[in-house]
Amino acid sequence: MRIVLMGAPGSGKGTQSQRLVERFGIPQISTGDLLRSAVARGTEFGVRAKAAMDAGHLVVDEIVLGIFRERLAERDTERGFILDGFPRNFAQAGALTTLLTGIGKPLDAVVLFEVDYAEIVKRISGRRSCQKCGRVFNIHTAPAGTAPHCDVCDDKPLLVQRADDEEATVRRRLEVYEQQTRPLADYYAAQGLLRTIDANASVDEVTRRLITLLESLPAQRPLRNAS
Repeated sequence: MRIVLMGAPGSGKGTQSQRLVERFGIPQISTGDLLRSAVARGTEFGVRAKAAMDAGHLVVDEIVLGIFRERLAERDTERGFILDGFPRNFAQAGALTTLLTGIGKPLDAVVLFEVDYAEIVKRISGRRSCQKCGRVFNIHTAPAGTAPHCDVCDDKPLLVQRADDEEATVRRRLEVYEQQTRPLADYYAAQGLLRTIDANASVDEVTRRLITLLESLPAQRPLRNAS
């Protein structure tokens, strides 16, 4: 099973990716994790990526794709993989298609998580986190009467909102997604790869819908629990 999970920031891709990893024993591959790993290991592309980041530049697609190629050559990807957060634009999508075709690992599907943007803004802007232990709290889903303090740490520090979670920042991120990434739905639909899932539901319900969708893919072998 080789899939891309696609959707706006806050649509639940990361959470669902981890559930698929646990269920099917295939790796989740994200750009950020790949870059950090390649830099830490000092690979050829990792060295080039570090030089770009140290100079304050964006890491060019050539380097990112080189790191992807290295990662996809590892044994744990033989049964499949989940791409999360990549591709983000048409140039990356085209280059990824060429790469995967060249190594004989074409995608089985691209799953688009559809969530109402107003709900996304509410989800993300309601996040608060503990700077001490990292616990995440949401003011919209916490039990009534719960104070915005960490109940894990002994000194009960006040939970804070990250700059990335501020409403104005979330709206800007959604605008970028709508302009650059959302149009990839048409690109993958033209290839017969696009599947859409309504992610306006609880985490467990979205997982159920996602598993049902993946198990119904044409020419897809029955998926088995990794355990």
